[in-house]
Formats: sequence, C-alpha cells, structure tokens
Amino acid sequence: MYTHTCIIVYPPPPPPSQTSQKSMAVGSEVSSEVVKYNGQITSFVVLSCMVAATGGIIFGYDIGISGGVTSMEPFLKKFFPEVYNKMKKDTKISNYCTFDSQLLTSFTSSLYVAGLVATFFASPVTRAFGRRPSILIGGAAFLAGAALGGAAYNIYMLIIGRVLLGVGVGFANQSVPLYLSEMAPSHYRGAFNMCFQLCVGIGVLAANLLNYGTEKIKGGWGWRISLAMAAVPALILTLGTLFLPETPNSLIQHNNNPDKAKQMLQKIRGTNNIQAEFNDLAAANEASKHIKHPFKNILKRKYRPQLVMAVLIPFFQQVTGINVISFYAPVLFRTIGFGESASLMSAIVTGLVGLCMTFLSLLIVDKLGRRTIFTIGGVQMFVSQMLIGAIMAAKLGDHGGLSKGYGYLVLVLICCYVAGFGLSWGPLGWLIPSEIFPLEIRSAGQSVTVAVGFLFTFVVAQMFLMMLCRLRSGTFLFFGGWVFVMTVFVYWFLPETKNVPIETMDRVWKQHWYWKRYVNEEDDAEISSGHNRI
Repeated sequence: MYTHTCIIVYPPPPPPSQTSQKSMAVGSEVSSEVVKYNGQITSFVVLSCMVAATGGIIFGYDIGISGGVTSMEPFLKKFFPEVYNKMKKDTKISNYCTFDSQLLTSFTSSLYVAGLVATFFASPVTRAFGRRPSILIGGAAFLAGAALGGAAYNIYMLIIGRVLLGVGVGFANQSVPLYLSEMAPSHYRGAFNMCFQLCVGIGVLAANLLNYGTEKIKGGWGWRISLAMAAVPALILTLGTLFLPETPNSLIQHNNNPDKAKQMLQKIRGTNNIQAEFNDLAAANEASKHIKHPFKNILKRKYRPQLVMAVLIPFFQQVTGINVISFYAPVLFRTIGFGESASLMSAIVTGLVGLCMTFLSLLIVDKLGRRTIFTIGGVQMFVSQMLIGAIMAAKLGDHGGLSKGYGYLVLVLICCYVAGFGLSWGPLGWLIPSEIFPLEIRSAGQSVTVAVGFLFTFVVAQMFLMMLCRLRSGTFLFFGGWVFVMTVFVYWFLPETKNVPIETMDRVWKQHWYWKRYVNEEDDAEISSGHNRI
C-alpha cells in the first residue's frame, strides 16, 4: 500500500486583483494546497472498471459496423437499391454525391435519436437506483437490437433494431463514465475514465476487422454476421454487470446505512484509512439531499460553468467531424477512388491508429493534464483537415479518383487527424463532463452531455453525405474551422482538473478568471439569504 497525493484547489484570497493576473492570462492556473487521500490501485477496482468499460465497446462497435455494412454492395442492393443503382449504373453522378441518400443516413443516425431520448430516462434510473442498473439495461437493450439487426429481412426490422441499439447506448453512455470516475482513485481518475474511450476504439477496430472479413463471404450475407456479432460485447456487458459492485458515491446516496459505502470505499482503495475521502463523500451526499429536481437545479447560476461545458464539450466533440470519419470511412475512401476491400482495410488502419493514441493519452493524461492534451490534439486535427481539404479540392474532381500517391497521402492525413482525436477530444470529451459535476446534479449533468452528443451526432450524420455532395472538399475545411474554435475555447475557459478529487471539484470554478463571477456570486447570495432568515 502507498499514499498518493491529490491536489485540492481552494478558493482564492480576497483582492487585490493582482493575485489573479497569471490565471487571467491562461485561464487555468489556480492556487492549490496539498491534501492526502490514502489508497492504492486494487485488483478489485481494476476488474470492476474493466467490466464496466465494455459499455464503450458496444458504442464503438456500432460506430464501426454501420459504416462498413453501408459500403457492402449486397447490403446496399437489399435495403438501399437507389444508392446501389447510382453507384453501379449512373456514370454521370459526381464522386461526392454517390452515397447521398436520406434513407441511408436514417439507418445510421436513427440509433442516435433513440439514444438521445433514452439518456433522459437513464438519468432518473441512475439517480434513484444506482449506476449498475442503468448499465444492465443498456447491455440488455443492445443485445436485443443486435439480434433484430442480424435477422432483418426488411428496412423496418433494420431500423427498429437500430432504435434498440440506441436505447442500449443511451443508458450505457450515461452511466458508464460516471461509474468509472467514481470508482477510480482521484490521482488516476483520468486514466480510469479513458478506459471508456479506449474500449470505444477497440469496438471500432473489431467492427472494421469483422467487416473486412465478412465482405469477402460469397453469397452476400456477410453483413448479417457483422450486425449480429454486436451481441458478443453486449452479452459480456450484461452478464458482467450482474457481478459489478456499486460505487461508494451511489451507495451513500441510496442507502440509509453509510457504513456500506465506507466498507466499499475501503475495499476499492485497499486500506481502512479512508476517512478524509469518506468525509468529502458524506458532505457531498448531504448537499445532494436538498436537490429534488436536478434538471431544474442544473439551470442555477452557480452551476453555469458545468452546464456550459456539458453542452459545448459534446457539441465540439461532434463537430470535429470524427464520427463521420468513423461512420463513413469506407464510403469516404471509395469516394476518393479506393475499391471495396481497400476501403475497408483503410478503415482498419485508421481505427488502429485511433486506438493506439487513446492508449497513449491514458498513460499521460494525469501527468500532462487535460488542457495540454486538448491543445496538442487540436493543432494536429486542424492542420490535418486543412491539408485533406486542400488536396481533395485540387486533385479530386467529380469523376475518376485520386492518383494512387495522393490517395495514400489522404489516408496518412486522415490517420494523423484520427490520431489527434484519439489523443484529445475522443477520451477527454467523456472524461471532463463526468468529473466536473457535484454529486447532487451529476446524473442529470451526464444526461445533458450524452443527449447533446447524440443530438449533434444525429445532425452531423444526417448532413455529412449531403455536405460531401454540396460542399465537396469544403466539408473538411468546415470541420477544421470548428476545431480551431474549440481549441481556443478550451485554452481560455476550461480550468485544469488534473488530480482534483471529484467531490471537491467546485473549487476549480471558484478560482477560474471567468467562471468565478458565477460561482462566488451565487454562494454569496445564498449565505446572505441564510443570514437574513436567521
């Protein structure tokens, strides 16, 4: 056993204002004081988080599989004959417009509408019954959707299956990141939470590998295997959740006996000396008891910083353009002139690159900090997208394809872009929202994050093929512009949360050059109101 050090951030001293000049310059530097939480990384908490993180595999698998099957000719011929005929028979249609079909994009994006609705049902379940039941519901719904998709014989069965998959992803995405953040030692919370995005990457890669194999099956039924195999990670998650422990945060919130939460905290930290952490947990729980309507309370002025992040971070994550690369990578590679098998192999390469970079991010996030990684990844994505857009504008016309050399150059640049996302916005887009909310509104906050993510995933997925047809190479310049905006936003408005215990996170906002005006004013008003009542 060892003792690790956590940074707890305390409110700033009163004026003079000169004390905050450094923080105003960069928006993140705050005064800090060292407090020690006892504990270690135990095999119990590692195993529990590994099981829960498979919720990321079902999400990643679906992202990867939908893009692959929509590039398979037998699948298109059966369910989307209009697209198939354009691809095979219409020699005059532009490269950029071959796959422009609202029905095709509805197949891809129907999951995200269902997920958006489901996450608001997941929030009260998570708050009232705990994180574990929500994860279980998510796994079971995804299992049913996988079975229906694999057996589909018409478009209605196919889309109903997608809706069930969406319900599963909605519940899992709402509860799994919370579970990981609450179970992890605060000093390693970033690494533990990033296991979710790592599993998303594993799911995407597994789906791409499977698509590459099933596309070669003679008889044209390989797509059924691709869709049905989603049941494997869903079954692992569903059965594994039956044996998962609840988080101490959830136990103290739902149980009248705080000793159970204390015993669980001792078990996952591997020591009996957890009083300091337990005291913070108990204090957060007392504050949460006064909140009866979390979705109403989240609108209060003092929660404005967290609410802004809960909306903008998932919005920015989607307008990086990553999911359209993941959904439509095989389609995109066919657009620039790759064959069917080459397109699927290229998607495997990009998936592998993203997975490796997420693993690297997991290793360094608690050392370098969130903001530094956001900046590195943002610059990398911006440069890559500008170059992709420029090459396609100069070298890819409405007919024919890119030369072999330029085709591979675009593939390399897409890999650079995916690497930047895998390092930064991929894992951090899930980590930041799951760690910034106080216990009393944490479930509601995570639901807002997931819902916004699903909403803009749906919007971008619906629009991408149309944008590719209308804007052509300008599509990449569009997403690149958003990457520039979000990188600047993070630099100025996101405080560093590295090593800050989850139940004392409110203090980083009280120190931030901009957000402190919201948090401190509200606290002063509540104190004044309390004095007046006395």
